[in-house]
Amino acid sequence: MTLSFNPDTVSLPVGHFIGDRLVPAEGVVGMHRPSDGKSYAGCPLADEAVIDRAVETAKQALKASNWGGVRPRERTVALQRWADLIEREAAILAKLEALSSTRPVGHLVAGDIAVSAEQIRFFAEFADKEGSDLVPTDDANLGMIMTEPYGVVGAITPWNFPVSMAAWKLGPALAAGNAVVLKPSEMTPFSTIFLAELAIRAGIPAGLINIVLGDGPVTGNAITGHPDIAKVSFTGSTGAGSAIMANIARTGVKPMTLELGGKSPQLVFADADLDRAAAAISQSILANAGQACVAGSRVIVEESVAAPLAEAIVARMKTAKAGPTWDEATAYSPIISERQLNRIDGIVAAALSRGGECLFGGRQMDAPGYFYQPTLIAVRDASSPAITEEIFGPVLTLQTFTDEDEALALADHPTYGLAAGLFTRDLSRALRLTRQIQAGTVWVNRYSRSRDHILPTGGYKRSGIGKDLGREAYQANRKSKSVLVSL
Repeated sequence: MTLSFNPDTVSLPVGHFIGDRLVPAEGVVGMHRPSDGKSYAGCPLADEAVIDRAVETAKQALKASNWGGVRPRERTVALQRWADLIEREAAILAKLEALSSTRPVGHLVAGDIAVSAEQIRFFAEFADKEGSDLVPTDDANLGMIMTEPYGVVGAITPWNFPVSMAAWKLGPALAAGNAVVLKPSEMTPFSTIFLAELAIRAGIPAGLINIVLGDGPVTGNAITGHPDIAKVSFTGSTGAGSAIMANIARTGVKPMTLELGGKSPQLVFADADLDRAAAAISQSILANAGQACVAGSRVIVEESVAAPLAEAIVARMKTAKAGPTWDEATAYSPIISERQLNRIDGIVAAALSRGGECLFGGRQMDAPGYFYQPTLIAVRDASSPAITEEIFGPVLTLQTFTDEDEALALADHPTYGLAAGLFTRDLSRALRLTRQIQAGTVWVNRYSRSRDHILPTGGYKRSGIGKDLGREAYQANRKSKSVLVSL
């Protein structure tokens, strides 16, 4: 079976998914395909009235289904059926996502969609295995910490991994007994709507998943500020996360999980396996053309091996070939929009004007759509915008050090602390530096997540609050109550 498809033949579910059906709505936000720049659809803009309807639907669904109070195993089984259906309908999901996003269709079926189904199963198993605790007290009392769902959770997901990010939000929230009102990015909404349709087919009660389309200033603000949304979960930029915090503060107080931006370092020591390091580093910036919050965009290498490492990275960058996301042979992604393409180009130009040396790439590709060359820039000025700003594109910077202290100083970023990579054969050094690196995730002799979904992800500093994935994500979707019974 071929996965390649004609993008002009795909039927799009334009509207909001509320309750158990698609609610058609006029597309008002123009949408362009990243692979060829063609205008192909419009995204509706949900206002406060639409959000009110979605939240009320979620509340009524929780009450009618008693989703948070049924035998926990019932939630587990329903979510497992949903995961099975996601895998069976992977080809349709992949078309809807590849059409509008930066994700190649071949990567989606074997990667994003398969992993998303795994993650939903992972969270489903928490439903009947995580719960209340008895705690030690004196003999005259019985102490308990009870947990219960929040109710309606508001979620906002980004455009770079639409299906994966929706699974990150929906899986733990539903397993924990909540309903969800979710806004996907206005640039990549359609695969998320199909996920909700599949949930209904899998037997998850109608109204527990509601997908509303729109932008941040209108739709996002209406979700995060809604008085009946008890908890907010967001993945996106640090700037948008700050705006969400401010909006919540203006309208009340509620818990939030924020997984935000990053400017992640990769430290390479002279004793490292350079070929392995170069492969991991290259993949970290070539994957999705660097459009990932954990992209390892700052290479910090011991001076004595900087030249051979740079050469090995460039050799791998040269293999990147642009292609449309609807061709299953494509491995290198376009940039999400023309605006972002121009932003990347501007930051690279600014870095070069301040003394940076372009070792490879440095310009837009001569191809249809929004493609940028994989780029490696040697930078000596630590205040260069290529070092300080989250570029969200296929741009690596190269800095050198002579000792551990200098390496740590270069790695530390004043704003971000999402992830970091460390390449060395010295186990003592690896463990010692892992303790000192200011990041929520540290990968040693690799730079990528595995399918060990028990490992949470989240940042230090302005890279976020709270965790996605892992036990922590499930627990973040339940509130605790202390109970003391006198005997």
